[in-house]
Amino acid sequence: MMPRLTRWRLTALVLALHWLVLVGLPLQQHAPLTPPAQVFSTRTLAAPAPAPSPPPSSAAAAVPKSAPVRRTPVRKQPPAPVTPQALPAPDTTPQPASAVAAMAPSEASAENASTPPAEAETPGAAAAPEGAGAQAAATDPNPTPNVPAGSTSAAPTEPVLPTSLAPTGAIDIEVPGAVARSGPGTTPAVQIPAPRRLQFDVSGEAKKFHYSARAELLWQHDGQHYQARQEISLLFLGARTQTSVGALSDGGLRPQRFGDRARNEQAAHFDYAQGQVTFSANTPPAAMVVGTQDRLSVFIQLGALLAAAPERYPPGTRISLATVGARAADVWAFTVQGTEMLDLPTGALSALKLQRLPRRDHEYDQKAELWLAPTLGYLPVRIRITQANGDFADLRLRSQAPP
Repeated sequence: MMPRLTRWRLTALVLALHWLVLVGLPLQQHAPLTPPAQVFSTRTLAAPAPAPSPPPSSAAAAVPKSAPVRRTPVRKQPPAPVTPQALPAPDTTPQPASAVAAMAPSEASAENASTPPAEAETPGAAAAPEGAGAQAAATDPNPTPNVPAGSTSAAPTEPVLPTSLAPTGAIDIEVPGAVARSGPGTTPAVQIPAPRRLQFDVSGEAKKFHYSARAELLWQHDGQHYQARQEISLLFLGARTQTSVGALSDGGLRPQRFGDRARNEQAAHFDYAQGQVTFSANTPPAAMVVGTQDRLSVFIQLGALLAAAPERYPPGTRISLATVGARAADVWAFTVQGTEMLDLPTGALSALKLQRLPRRDHEYDQKAELWLAPTLGYLPVRIRITQANGDFADLRLRSQAPP
């Protein structure tokens, strides 16, 4: 049996050898350990920093095929806001759908027209009841073409001349059977009527609906300047007003501004220095010829011509005048019919009748009849406008007095 001391020594020797194997061998840097072939190990490699972009000629050689390339996603930028191009402002002035014009021109179409009325030009206009489905009884003896709403067409740079009158004058007088003709460029005599306030009863029909209204024509002047104002009003439905202001000359009325107001006002301005009329409705300017009138002053001017020399205007005489509305210019032509005795609300009164028949080339043109009283300086005492569809407006003098 081995002595106890010997066994302890052997045990210590074995433990020392184990300790040398486990601790001493890894400190030998010159003796690398080769892992067994069947053992696998993994490691995480950091991505290399992106290299600067080489020139195009050496791009293929500089970037190894096996090197991973990190692509930075391109972020799409939102499109820049587009500023809309300014368009010409359309004529969006609201017009009463049922304005009934009295004495003058309207640029409205009649019942079967495809476009709504653009303007009711008259010395006054009464509103027909909308609840009854009445449409505007347009009363323009010489309607001008409508301007489409929102139209972006460029306006011509040159003023538009009124039809059939030369730039030398705005009045043409043709006497039946006369050898000579008083054409454009002449200055016939005029006699301006005295200031007066005329009040009318108005009756009419629009789409088979009968209505009644009141109207007033106020004519004032001081011998150098004049002012005319015509208003037609219908109870609970508002009023329509036309105004004309200007100067008096040897040739009669010389308008400076014409206004037409229903809910909003449109106006025409006479620029005698430039020889043209401009419009607040953004329509093209119109060339202005000597003696041009507006759609209210024209009725006073007609009376002034007849008052100065009634013998020069026998029945059948045709009087044509260049006339400006709130949107355009045109030519109005009236034919002298003769003297009639009228039975008016103010009483029996003798008056000279003038008439304008519809033009054949205007499908929705109107018939206009005008009676001028010699005892009132040939101011109008009755006006009747009849539409192509039968609608009409009839103004009859109720009273008259100094303003």
